[in-house]
Amino acid sequence: MPGELKHTKGYLLIADWLSKHSRKPFAFQEETWQYILQGRSGLVNAPTGCGKTYSVFLGSVIQFINDHQENWQEKNNNGLQLIWITPLRALAKDIGRAMEEVITELGMRWRVGIRNGDTPVNERQKQKRNMPEVLIITPESLHLLLAQKGYPDLFSSLRIIAVDEWHELIGSKRGVQVELALSRISGQSGVRSQESRVNSQMQKTKQHNKTPGSRLQTQDSLHTTHDSRLKTKDSELTTPDSRLSIWGISATIGNLEQARDVLLWPVISVSDNRRTASGAVIVKAQLDKRIEVESIFPDEIETYPWAGHLGIKLAHKIIPIVEQSKTTLIFINTRGMSETWYQTLLDIAPEWAGAIALHHGSIEQALRLWVEDALHEGTLKAVVCTSSLDLGVDFRPVETVIQVGSPKGVGRFLQRAGRSGHQPGEASKIYFLPTHSLELVEAAALKEGIKENIIESREPMMLCFDVLIQYLCTLAISEGFSPAEILTEIRTSYCYKDITDEEWRAVMQFILEGGKALQAYDEYHKAEMIDGLCRITSRRLAMRHRMHIGTIVSDAMLKVKFLSGGYLGVIEEWFISRLLPGDVFTFAGRNLEFVMIKDMTAIVRKSSAKKSIVPSWMGGRMSLSANLGKMLRQKLQEGGEGSSTDPELIALQPLFKLQLALSHVPGTNELLIEQIETKDGFHLFVHTFEGRQVNEAMAAILAWRISRFIPITFTFAMNDYSFELLSDQPIPLDDSNVYELFSPENLTEDIQRSVNATEMAKRKFRDIAVIGGLIFQGMPGEQKKARHLQSSASLLFQVFQEYDPRNLLLRQAYQEVFDHQMEEARLREMLDRIVNGKIVLSFPQRLTPFSFPVKVDSMRENLSSEKLADRVSRILGI
Repeated sequence: MPGELKHTKGYLLIADWLSKHSRKPFAFQEETWQYILQGRSGLVNAPTGCGKTYSVFLGSVIQFINDHQENWQEKNNNGLQLIWITPLRALAKDIGRAMEEVITELGMRWRVGIRNGDTPVNERQKQKRNMPEVLIITPESLHLLLAQKGYPDLFSSLRIIAVDEWHELIGSKRGVQVELALSRISGQSGVRSQESRVNSQMQKTKQHNKTPGSRLQTQDSLHTTHDSRLKTKDSELTTPDSRLSIWGISATIGNLEQARDVLLWPVISVSDNRRTASGAVIVKAQLDKRIEVESIFPDEIETYPWAGHLGIKLAHKIIPIVEQSKTTLIFINTRGMSETWYQTLLDIAPEWAGAIALHHGSIEQALRLWVEDALHEGTLKAVVCTSSLDLGVDFRPVETVIQVGSPKGVGRFLQRAGRSGHQPGEASKIYFLPTHSLELVEAAALKEGIKENIIESREPMMLCFDVLIQYLCTLAISEGFSPAEILTEIRTSYCYKDITDEEWRAVMQFILEGGKALQAYDEYHKAEMIDGLCRITSRRLAMRHRMHIGTIVSDAMLKVKFLSGGYLGVIEEWFISRLLPGDVFTFAGRNLEFVMIKDMTAIVRKSSAKKSIVPSWMGGRMSLSANLGKMLRQKLQEGGEGSSTDPELIALQPLFKLQLALSHVPGTNELLIEQIETKDGFHLFVHTFEGRQVNEAMAAILAWRISRFIPITFTFAMNDYSFELLSDQPIPLDDSNVYELFSPENLTEDIQRSVNATEMAKRKFRDIAVIGGLIFQGMPGEQKKARHLQSSASLLFQVFQEYDPRNLLLRQAYQEVFDHQMEEARLREMLDRIVNGKIVLSFPQRLTPFSFPVKVDSMRENLSSEKLADRVSRILGI
């Protein structure tokens, strides 16, 4: 470590503070502090629980102390020094508590503020009048700041922007919001830095002007300075020499360098009109974070596995694990199953009442905060949770983590494992509990993925025109913007670096006139040009926009309230819409009777009914990652060969032997297709192990390609491992055509023909239209129902298709369907692998261990849990 850091006053004070807490700085923290003092930007990469927060926050403190060595303790009202962007509101309170502890013990006069949707109005007004030195904020609330008059002054003293949990934001529209906000703030910082240099030059000129005979030369230099300021290129304003630095904080992801570039694109250096990352750094924590993975085995391995029942049967096996730990987090993939698990554990261990809690994103905020505080204080024995507790809240007492069912990805599994042993040097212990026996293969694959450090990538989103339109309207209601200048600035964000002049003209035409198709309607003329600036002057439009700034559409949610009063949380509209008055469902750990829907609120009353419906959320459709699929196929081959020393694969030998006896276990370069005839009809099972979304798309494509040979009707079923085509007539697939049917040729065209891409794009367009401000969601308390929004969006979709087929938002809707719902790139990679490998056709006389799970899934939609279990028993008895 260069000596200049360790000899600074700020460093010595921080090192002393850490030593008083029996700690010392890690090398990666010191490296980050050094770069911060140099004014550099970068990305900190370290495992959960290893001090990533301190690496940037303490760097900001050291920087301030070094800049104000004489009065750093007395100096107050310093304006914003550090903006801390966090993806979750739940993180803000804990991060703020950790920061305030440092500030208080050092005797500094800094204040820490929190700005999100829960911040009271009076607190927001206080912040506007006198900004705290540290502001912890969500991406949406940061855009709200940009909607304020005079917002550039808020950032005039800003030195550092930190983006926490960047691996969670990249690849999402919320991440794009961050990119745009950074381009604006860094652009303003660059202008300020340039102005500072100009003012300095002018001061020197005044001094020089006192010298006889220098007046003419002085006037010339003033003009030169002024002209150069006007002509300064954007690239010169956003170099690492600017006083503002940007730091990302991220767990490990597969595309770490790209993640750095996406975040830091506004401040990385420019040469020959090409941006490179030479001005930005990656600081990696070289820490040995041990991950201990232990599988929970059923007493008897099911040779015919099916999803959703085994996990609950094993619930009693986690009781001793919880008992021997101070606090345990039990991660469940879906909110619906977390409700079931919470009730099941209380039924098994009623003495845990009051010592076990439930936490997921739909539960009312006050209850979630209570759970988080109780975890921090160590007063809870266990918490059943979803991804709502994935991120970096510091729960020091947590000793153990239990993952129920597939985590769908190596990175997510590591993130959850890191919640235990959440202190530097401690091992992270995680148990894997399968929900069906084949998931034990995933446990072995996860261990291998961790060992080989195969972590998923998060691909950045590109050219999100809906988010861009929303952002430009935000600027138009505050200070306004010059279209030419803002285009240059927008191109410093990764998402829009390749936006063309034609696309930009279309965006501006959309904001000013509603685009080609809507220019005849005044309500779509949002902005106007005034003195060279694009502004929204209508108070009504400005008010509407402020209410929806930051909106990133998810599934429509309804509040859940008791008839007698009392708020429980939120639930998806599509689930509630299926209920009739009197139906009982489980939510927030209670059995509730549905009464009615009123004002976007589901009214309920308590119920003593023993049976209830468990809510399902669309998030339950999360798909297996490509990396985990690859490791899974490798472990399946080892299991079929019987050569593995993995305890999971050894335990599964009865299943593999039965699969081999009836059919085949595919190798890593093989695709297994099983054709089976039952009384239900003719089944075609394709075992790709590529994830639900790829299987869903491939099922539709294969059905369409087969239908070209012969008129035939199919029903589909799929899970993460396989998909099924079922017909009432023999399916014409054999050695003569199978490779042609799985060819990657004409894939895009076949996707468009095989699925209703127009209908999928129409539903995607609804979300895009809301984000882009085409559709108003309604005033608070009067929100439009999802079906009304869909109706409005469908009308606009048809108008654009007919009168403006090149409309940017229309194009974006189709692109998002192909990229995200159909996963076209991954689908193409799978087909390339298949045609360059070997396709194995098998004709078993009955269902196999591999085909049975997807067959059960095909029956799930129309049967209750009890009836499904009875049907499965009958099938197995045949």
